[in-house]
Amino acid sequence: MEKNRNPNSWSELPLDLLNLAFQRLSFANFQRAKSACSSWYSASRQTVPKNQIPWLMLFPKDKNKDSSSCKLFNPEEKDKLYKTQDLGVEFAKSVCKATYGSWLLMQDTKCNLYMLNPFTRETINLPPVESQLGIEIERTTVNWFRFYHSTVSVDLSVSSPVFWIDEDSKDYIVLWKLQDWCVVFAKKGDNSWNPIPETSNLCDIVYKDHKLYFLSNNGTFKILDFSGVMENKTFKIVVVCSCTGGSYSSSGPPRLSNSWWCLTESKLVVTITGKVLKVEKLWSPSSGTWSFRVIKISPSGYEIVDSLGDEAMLLDLGITVPANDIEGINKNSIYFSGGGHIEKNTIFLFNLETQKMERLHKFACSSSLQLSRARWFLPSFTHK
Repeated sequence: MEKNRNPNSWSELPLDLLNLAFQRLSFANFQRAKSACSSWYSASRQTVPKNQIPWLMLFPKDKNKDSSSCKLFNPEEKDKLYKTQDLGVEFAKSVCKATYGSWLLMQDTKCNLYMLNPFTRETINLPPVESQLGIEIERTTVNWFRFYHSTVSVDLSVSSPVFWIDEDSKDYIVLWKLQDWCVVFAKKGDNSWNPIPETSNLCDIVYKDHKLYFLSNNGTFKILDFSGVMENKTFKIVVVCSCTGGSYSSSGPPRLSNSWWCLTESKLVVTITGKVLKVEKLWSPSSGTWSFRVIKISPSGYEIVDSLGDEAMLLDLGITVPANDIEGINKNSIYFSGGGHIEKNTIFLFNLETQKMERLHKFACSSSLQLSRARWFLPSFTHK
């Protein structure tokens, strides 16, 4: 009998078959499989897996030997924590303000902003905070600025930031709240921050698919399209409506109307299909629990939403993600951080059907881990 001349047949599987296999892998298994051999790595460069789920990035609280790296938690692997590479002294002194894909928006000790990819270590510096078009801002201390508007001066910090970046071209846009006066933004190539007119009294913003979703504290809702320069403008307003008034009570969610609830914040969320939701986060001092009311916003009015269907909501990111038949992510649930009321360093999930809250994970494999914050991010695939 002739001996097998192809003992390494797994490395010589047809490319089409490898592509089909890679498309079905989770992020972690995708990374493992592409490291198996050169042919599997080549196949991985032509594939992005369908099953991409959000991860948590856990930031260290204390300045110790581990303060220059982060822990990574994959909901599919509940008993594992991964660790990033050493990201340097500057990272250890900085604070993460927002995430997009695998990128972090960071603020250093001097209040300078920069974007960082912790996996590739790419860094993009942003314009100085005080470089505002038509607005006088001066640096007063290492952490604060003074904002002058008319005859009033106000101490300023960077708040409510959102951003987007293209993995290939590195085109980007970063937006944040300039006190209660307006939202400012900077795009790739800008040397200063640009104010957006009529965006005062900000409640919350979300940036998705080249659109800025803006909600004011007085209930005004807008959508600004940044997808291209139109009539010599950077953006155009495509929707303006009000989501105030109506017959629903503000005392608490319908199923829990007999309890006293305190509205702690309102957040905007954009679903997979582009629906816009106003999510009211409610706290009960008597029971020490959270609840939520979800309201769909549209130009014709609003309506209470009782179910997210097969989606899960990442409240901090302002988006929903697919959750049907995905291990580790519960559908029809809201994932959120505890905030200042209870266990602020813990991530919880709230099931809209059962109206019950539970802790996401106790991180039993690292019970002594102390974290100042945890942030969701969506791992992205680069082939560099």
